[in-house]
Amino acid sequence: MYGVYDQQENKGFVSIGMFLKEGRTILSGDTPEFAVESIERWWINDGIETYRNKNELLIIADGGGSNGHRPHMWKVKLQEILCNKYKFNVTVCHYPPGASKWNAIEHRLFSEISKNWRGTPLIDYETILKYTMRTKTNTGLRVNAVLVEKLYEKGLKASRMDLEKLNIERHEVNPLWNYTLHPN
Repeated sequence: MYGVYDQQENKGFVSIGMFLKEGRTILSGDTPEFAVESIERWWINDGIETYRNKNELLIIADGGGSNGHRPHMWKVKLQEILCNKYKFNVTVCHYPPGASKWNAIEHRLFSEISKNWRGTPLIDYETILKYTMRTKTNTGLRVNAVLVEKLYEKGLKASRMDLEKLNIERHEVNPLWNYTLHPN
């Protein structure tokens, strides 16, 4: 499961990853490709309508995990999928390690989703999708969600050639955690 929380619009978008293997439904891997494609899905489903004439995105992300500051593949996929394909400048600011408790997506999106499905047996992906999409709050939060039926291969590493293609500008303050990728 990967989410995008648009703080300006108070809207959430969640990609729920699963795939079939030998007749069994399995949770998709948390990979940089899944994370970036989830942001792309948000753009196609929600973002393009709200931010039609914009050519830059600000992503505030955790310091670890698939979209952390260390995985090179995260930056490679941002470059390929968002910067080059949509001609976006993508600025990423990571929370420092151990500081994700201040990440708004945890408090304003995922906590509300968890409250919405509490006490409900999550017996299948359709149930997870249904309860995620029904998440609403008195402050106006609305959540859109999609089921993603794709196998994401874990452990893929960026090659030296991939890294050389990055059009990255590191910021002066905390350059490992703050950077902007530009289209090639």
